[in-house]
Amino acid sequence: MANRLVNEDSPYLQQHKDNPVDWWPWCDEAFEKAKAQNKAIFISIGYSSCHWCHVMEEKVFENETCAQILNEHFIAIKVDREERPDIDKYYQEVHLLLNRRAGGWPTSIFCTPQNKPFYAGTYIPPESNSGSIEGMGFIELTELIAKKVAEMDPKLFENADEIEGFLNYQEHPKEATVLKEEFYKNFLLQANNNYETQYGGFSFKPKFPHASTLKALLNIERLYDDPSAKHMFTNTLNEMRKGGMYDLVDGGFCRYSVDEKWLVPHFEKMLYDNALLCELYAQSYLAYENDKDLKTAKEIADFWYNFMSEDNLFYSASDADSEGAEGTYFTYNYDEVYKALKESGFDDIETKMEAMSVTHHGNFEGQSIIRFEKETPKWFDNVRVVLQKIRETRVYPFIDKKVQTSWSAMMIHSLFCLGSIDKHYKEKAIASLDALLEVMFMDEKLYHTTLIHKKPKVEAFLEDYAFLCQALLSAYKYTQDEIHLINAQRFANKALEEFYDKGVWNFSIGEFSVKAEITDSTYTSSVSIMIDVLLTLGTLLEDEKYSHFAFKTMEYNSYELGRKPIYYPYMLTQALRYVKGDRIVKSLNINLINNAYELSKIRYPFVALKSSTDESFMICGEKSCFANTSQLSEIDKLIANSF
Repeated sequence: MANRLVNEDSPYLQQHKDNPVDWWPWCDEAFEKAKAQNKAIFISIGYSSCHWCHVMEEKVFENETCAQILNEHFIAIKVDREERPDIDKYYQEVHLLLNRRAGGWPTSIFCTPQNKPFYAGTYIPPESNSGSIEGMGFIELTELIAKKVAEMDPKLFENADEIEGFLNYQEHPKEATVLKEEFYKNFLLQANNNYETQYGGFSFKPKFPHASTLKALLNIERLYDDPSAKHMFTNTLNEMRKGGMYDLVDGGFCRYSVDEKWLVPHFEKMLYDNALLCELYAQSYLAYENDKDLKTAKEIADFWYNFMSEDNLFYSASDADSEGAEGTYFTYNYDEVYKALKESGFDDIETKMEAMSVTHHGNFEGQSIIRFEKETPKWFDNVRVVLQKIRETRVYPFIDKKVQTSWSAMMIHSLFCLGSIDKHYKEKAIASLDALLEVMFMDEKLYHTTLIHKKPKVEAFLEDYAFLCQALLSAYKYTQDEIHLINAQRFANKALEEFYDKGVWNFSIGEFSVKAEITDSTYTSSVSIMIDVLLTLGTLLEDEKYSHFAFKTMEYNSYELGRKPIYYPYMLTQALRYVKGDRIVKSLNINLINNAYELSKIRYPFVALKSSTDESFMICGEKSCFANTSQLSEIDKLIANSF
């Protein structure tokens, strides 16, 4: 018999509707019931494509003993972190406070009947691993908590009160520091210290892409001709696309690699990772003209359109698992590949198999992940079609068909960047932007997420405003259509009104007022994106109030930014931009549109485009124009000479 989650739209909550656990969605009634019946509250947070969330469901939430304890002694609440990132961010802070380390998913939170948290974990197996409370299994832990709550154990409730006090404490940063160009030197030092020299990236294992760190390195190289920044950037991009975390067959990146070589991923694919990496590879092509970078960027975009979109709207994620196991859809065995290549008439099959890392023993649990240790050869384009046909016979991983404003806007922004190289992607970006606004902006309200073809219910958070404004400003840059600039200004004004307070940005307001992160963690900080947006609006509209809000945000965080810029790479880039200043290229609309590719290749990273009556190209700073040329090739030199 299905539980209450059967009535929810969230694909993640729907996955749990048939659990024997008597789940509640997040609602007032659940908390009122806990208080009235003096039951502890168990809050489980995850998302649909999370591998360990599936493991916990199988081992714990489908376990009759675990379910019986929860149903008898707890009010159990399920939360989709993608649908309610405000709730998730709050409880990640709880986990960090209680464990002195970052959490993850699934997140497991235990609270008093008054909804005061006192214990936080991630994946908890059903049975005990050790004698300590940290090693308790779910059965033992829930039995102990149920007993202590029923007995009104004073220590437990005192601890919960103390924790709530810590959570409500607002720490203010130390004194402001002058924003300096020299911050980038500290960033390079810290990046070099974290850099893994053989395979690139900024850890040993597991390895995440760290797209914001890579983008900062690219901008630093463009500003200061720094060879170490260029090496870290290009080597990491080259290593990441060799295959494994990057899917050479269908395209698109998986979320992270569990090894140092970017070979073995957790196979889920997230929209935000692919959006950020699509832009990164496109920008790398614009900077260094490596055709392989452009090919990777296009393959990412094409994958999302071919597999993960509908009616010009983007799905949020695909799962790691299919047919009950991780990676089943993605991996191959030797015999099936050999047979398929032979039937397709390929020659020198064994050499090709070896080059693709397809062996009898495999490189992942007896199966083979397609990977080239050297550069991908030209013949792979034809072999890839055969490998795709093998996959067509398999069950595709579960797709989470939620549409999210923030993540979709990230991809639209990236498509405009790619569209400066190939107009085909610009047309797609425009169509997707129009579709997103039609679905997610209703009755003068912006919304965060909805299941495709459903009416949205969850109102927008700061990240939705930030990334949507960024996408709108990209749309304006590459189309020069004033409506995009007007909309960007409108949404930025709303974000300032709703979320900004004297240098501090809230991620959400209302039920959960959560302070926005300034670190670039899972993806770029929405605060740093807002700084980018406000600086751009200040430049284009010649309105200093937007630049002032951007400056006050950076000033508020300047002490930490100067000391530990590695944690804030996107904000660092915006600080460098603020110190050095934007440059604006003005010309006739048709000149800016027809020369988008050449203008995108300008080496200075902080360039805005603006229509004017100038038939040639006028080069301006923020206060005045200083040069005029009819030769695109001269713009780089004119900008460089302006400093």
